[in-house]
Amino acid sequence: MAIIDFGGVKEEVITRDEFPMDKAREVLKNEIIAVIGYGVQGPAQALNMKDNGFNVIIGQSQKFKKDWDRAVADGWIPGKTLFDIEEAAKKGTIVQMLVSDAAQKAIWPLIKTCLNEGDALYFSHGFSIVYKDQTEVIPPKNVDVILVAPKGSGTSVRRNFLSGAGINSSFAVAQDHTGRAKDRCVALGIAVGSGYLFPTTFENEVYSDLTGERGVLMGALAGMMDAQYSVLRENGHSPSEAFNETVEELTESLIRLVGENGMDWMYTNCSFTAQRGALDWRPKFREAVLPVFKDLYNSVATGKETARVLSAGSSANYQEELTKELNELGNSELWRAGKATRSLRPKEEARAFSKDTKGVGGRQSN
Repeated sequence: MAIIDFGGVKEEVITRDEFPMDKAREVLKNEIIAVIGYGVQGPAQALNMKDNGFNVIIGQSQKFKKDWDRAVADGWIPGKTLFDIEEAAKKGTIVQMLVSDAAQKAIWPLIKTCLNEGDALYFSHGFSIVYKDQTEVIPPKNVDVILVAPKGSGTSVRRNFLSGAGINSSFAVAQDHTGRAKDRCVALGIAVGSGYLFPTTFENEVYSDLTGERGVLMGALAGMMDAQYSVLRENGHSPSEAFNETVEELTESLIRLVGENGMDWMYTNCSFTAQRGALDWRPKFREAVLPVFKDLYNSVATGKETARVLSAGSSANYQEELTKELNELGNSELWRAGKATRSLRPKEEARAFSKDTKGVGGRQSN
């Protein structure tokens, strides 16, 4: 492992230089990797592994016709590389649980009957294992239990793979029955296209992930955008102006500078007026939201968020209710203004984006 200094704290990471693709292929040369679920992460990870030369099959319920048809469109062949969930799980020596967290609970009684001595059970989220009291996902003792969690959506996992950039992933071993669990885990992390891998535990992965997606990555970000846009509109600013100052400048300019060189560099390369205001208001926002994040983390650690996910996901009309919520978000003035703004972006950028995402398999579904 390479030793990297993360803000004064040294951590070990695994890079593709240390664990090259040839080594990953050697570790997994006799494995059949059964990807269970072709919804969000499944397509991206499966296609990346297939493109990297690994032996991959898909397990997908035909009840979800949209996902089955997408798998066929992506080149998976029914009866050869595409099967129903039970058949794929029986064939696989590595069973990748990439259906939704709620669905993992539902299909676990079937999956556990398909596992053989020495198989590996793979997750991309610690949810089912950490909250086993609620999910009832308790692996048998005679299999490896491993985790590779890409730090991005399925879309990003596939897009970054196609561009050659890769994506950061965490990895963990919860159970090493064969003595090969770590090598299998890291090899799979390289196989799915990770740029580098950093060690974690199933507990730390799920606590940080649930906090992050409810917080800065999605929930808090969308909530802050709603609030700022509303204040600007209430004070007479047009939808285009309010959207550009709230979203467009962030996503098309500033956040890219942060990603390239850090927040301090972005501040340095903005106007003095913007720099001074941001530095003055940063601690005010920090103090305002800190209690919310503490409450959020507690809700995650105590399992309240898990209970909410499992309850909502098992509802018979969940997809219908989800569609209503997403339509409400998408049809808000803020995001209708966003749609109009995106249509005005330069055509060259649009063509470049289309080329970059051609063949992306990680689209959101169930």
